[in-house]
Amino acid sequence: MPNAKVKLTTSLGDITIEVFEDKTPITAANFLDYVKSGFYDGTIFHRVIPGFVAQGGGFVPGMDQKQTKPPIKNEAALGPVNARGTLSMARTPHPDSATSQFFINFVDNRSLNYTSPGQGAGYCVFGAVVEGLEVVDAMAKVPTGRRPPHADVPQNDIVLISARLLQ
Repeated sequence: MPNAKVKLTTSLGDITIEVFEDKTPITAANFLDYVKSGFYDGTIFHRVIPGFVAQGGGFVPGMDQKQTKPPIKNEAALGPVNARGTLSMARTPHPDSATSQFFINFVDNRSLNYTSPGQGAGYCVFGAVVEGLEVVDAMAKVPTGRRPPHADVPQNDIVLISARLLQ
Protein backbone atom coordinates (compact mmCIF):
# COMPACT_ATOMS: atom_id res chain seq x y z
CA MET A 1 0.00 0.00 0.00
CA PRO A 2 1.44 3.40 -0.91
CA ASN A 3 2.20 6.02 1.73
CA ALA A 4 -0.34 8.76 2.34
CA LYS A 5 0.09 12.17 0.76
CA VAL A 6 -1.02 15.40 2.39
CA LYS A 7 -1.54 18.78 0.76
CA LEU A 8 -0.57 21.75 2.92
CA THR A 9 -2.26 24.88 1.60
CA THR A 10 -0.31 27.86 2.94
CA SER A 11 -0.54 31.60 2.47
CA LEU A 12 2.59 31.29 0.27
CA GLY A 13 1.33 28.39 -1.87
CA ASP A 14 0.75 24.63 -1.79
CA ILE A 15 3.12 21.94 -0.54
CA THR A 16 2.44 18.24 -1.07
CA ILE A 17 4.17 15.80 1.23
CA GLU A 18 4.54 12.04 1.35
CA VAL A 19 4.07 10.71 4.89
CA PHE A 20 6.41 7.81 5.69
CA GLU A 21 3.89 5.37 7.16
CA ASP A 22 6.21 2.54 6.12
CA LYS A 23 9.25 3.90 7.99
CA THR A 24 7.92 5.73 11.07
CA PRO A 25 4.43 4.31 11.74
CA ILE A 26 3.77 5.91 15.15
CA THR A 27 4.88 9.36 14.01
CA ALA A 28 3.06 9.10 10.68
CA ALA A 29 -0.18 8.02 12.37
CA ASN A 30 0.12 10.88 14.87
CA PHE A 31 0.61 13.46 12.10
CA LEU A 32 -2.22 12.02 10.00
CA ASP A 33 -4.57 12.04 13.02
CA TYR A 34 -3.88 15.75 13.45
CA VAL A 35 -4.46 16.30 9.71
CA LYS A 36 -7.76 14.34 9.67
CA SER A 37 -9.06 16.24 12.73
CA GLY A 38 -8.43 19.63 11.11
CA PHE A 39 -6.03 20.57 13.92
CA TYR A 40 -3.50 22.24 11.60
CA ASP A 41 -6.06 24.41 9.77
CA GLY A 42 -5.39 28.07 10.56
CA THR A 43 -2.10 27.46 12.37
CA ILE A 44 1.06 29.37 11.49
CA PHE A 45 4.69 28.64 10.80
CA HIS A 46 5.87 30.42 13.94
CA ARG A 47 9.63 29.89 13.62
CA VAL A 48 11.63 30.42 10.44
CA ILE A 49 15.42 30.23 10.44
CA PRO A 50 17.02 30.62 6.98
CA GLY A 51 19.57 27.89 6.32
CA PHE A 52 17.88 25.67 8.90
CA VAL A 53 14.10 25.07 9.25
CA ALA A 54 10.53 26.39 9.19
CA GLN A 55 8.54 25.18 12.20
CA GLY A 56 4.78 25.08 12.57
CA GLY A 57 1.82 23.07 13.75
CA GLY A 58 1.26 24.41 17.24
CA PHE A 59 0.39 28.11 17.22
CA VAL A 60 -2.36 30.26 15.72
CA PRO A 61 -1.97 33.93 14.70
CA GLY A 62 -1.17 36.01 17.76
CA MET A 63 1.20 33.26 18.99
CA ASP A 64 -1.48 31.48 21.01
CA GLN A 65 -0.49 27.83 21.48
CA LYS A 66 -3.02 25.09 20.72
CA GLN A 67 -3.84 22.23 23.09
CA THR A 68 -2.36 18.96 21.83
CA LYS A 69 -2.74 15.25 22.36
CA PRO A 70 -0.19 13.43 24.57
CA PRO A 71 3.41 13.11 23.31
CA ILE A 72 4.56 10.17 21.20
CA LYS A 73 7.59 7.90 21.16
CA ASN A 74 10.56 9.26 19.21
CA GLU A 75 11.18 7.07 16.15
CA ALA A 76 14.23 8.97 14.88
CA ALA A 77 16.30 5.78 15.00
CA LEU A 78 13.96 4.25 12.38
CA GLY A 79 13.58 7.13 10.02
CA PRO A 80 15.50 8.72 7.20
CA VAL A 81 17.90 11.57 7.81
CA ASN A 82 17.06 15.27 8.16
CA ALA A 83 17.72 16.23 4.55
CA ARG A 84 16.53 19.22 2.54
CA GLY A 85 12.77 19.01 2.03
CA THR A 86 12.06 16.45 4.74
CA LEU A 87 9.61 16.99 7.60
CA SER A 88 10.46 16.11 11.20
CA MET A 89 8.75 16.30 14.54
CA ALA A 90 9.69 19.19 16.80
CA ARG A 91 10.12 18.35 20.48
CA THR A 92 11.53 19.57 23.78
CA PRO A 93 14.94 18.31 25.01
CA HIS A 94 13.14 15.14 26.19
CA PRO A 95 13.35 12.63 23.29
CA ASP A 96 9.75 11.35 23.63
CA SER A 97 8.02 14.75 23.80
CA ALA A 98 6.77 15.41 20.24
CA THR A 99 3.08 16.24 19.87
CA SER A 100 1.78 18.29 16.92
CA GLN A 101 4.64 20.61 15.96
CA PHE A 102 6.80 19.77 12.97
CA PHE A 103 9.47 21.42 10.90
CA ILE A 104 10.55 21.41 7.28
CA ASN A 105 14.29 21.22 6.70
CA PHE A 106 15.54 23.98 4.38
CA VAL A 107 18.92 22.22 4.10
CA ASP A 108 20.56 18.93 5.09
CA ASN A 109 20.63 19.14 8.90
CA ARG A 110 22.91 16.28 9.92
CA SER A 111 23.11 17.60 13.51
CA LEU A 112 19.41 16.69 13.95
CA ASN A 113 19.86 13.02 13.02
CA TYR A 114 19.72 10.11 15.45
CA THR A 115 23.12 9.07 16.82
CA SER A 116 22.24 7.28 20.09
CA PRO A 117 19.56 7.08 22.79
CA GLY A 118 19.26 10.06 25.15
CA GLN A 119 21.03 13.25 24.05
CA GLY A 120 21.66 11.88 20.55
CA ALA A 121 18.06 10.75 20.10
CA GLY A 122 17.58 13.01 17.09
CA TYR A 123 14.48 14.41 15.46
CA CYS A 124 12.17 11.96 13.70
CA VAL A 125 11.79 12.43 9.96
CA PHE A 126 8.26 11.35 9.01
CA GLY A 127 7.79 12.78 5.53
CA ALA A 128 9.17 14.65 2.55
CA VAL A 129 8.04 17.38 0.19
CA VAL A 130 7.16 15.85 -3.18
CA GLU A 131 5.71 19.04 -4.71
CA GLY A 132 6.06 22.69 -3.73
CA LEU A 133 9.69 22.91 -2.65
CA GLU A 134 9.68 26.42 -4.17
CA VAL A 135 7.08 27.38 -1.51
CA VAL A 136 9.40 26.04 1.19
CA ASP A 137 12.23 28.11 -0.30
CA ALA A 138 9.96 31.19 -0.23
CA MET A 139 9.38 30.61 3.50
CA ALA A 140 13.13 30.84 4.10
CA LYS A 141 13.14 34.37 2.65
CA VAL A 142 10.47 36.00 4.84
CA PRO A 143 11.58 38.72 7.27
CA THR A 144 11.50 37.58 10.90
CA GLY A 145 11.75 39.20 14.30
CA ARG A 146 10.99 38.71 17.98
CA ARG A 147 7.61 38.26 19.61
CA PRO A 148 8.82 37.72 23.18
CA PRO A 149 9.56 35.15 24.37
CA HIS A 150 9.82 33.82 20.79
CA ALA A 151 12.54 34.61 18.25
CA ASP A 152 12.67 33.99 14.49
CA VAL A 153 8.94 34.69 14.11
CA PRO A 154 7.82 35.78 10.63
CA GLN A 155 6.83 39.46 10.66
CA ASN A 156 3.83 38.56 8.48
CA ASP A 157 2.17 35.28 9.41
CA ILE A 158 2.74 32.30 7.15
CA VAL A 159 -0.63 30.63 7.62
CA LEU A 160 -1.23 26.93 7.15
CA ILE A 161 -4.72 27.46 5.76
CA SER A 162 -5.50 23.74 5.53
CA ALA A 163 -3.91 20.30 5.66
CA ARG A 164 -5.79 17.66 3.67
CA LEU A 165 -5.24 13.96 3.06
CA LEU A 166 -4.94 13.27 -0.67
CA GLN A 167 -4.93 9.46 -0.62
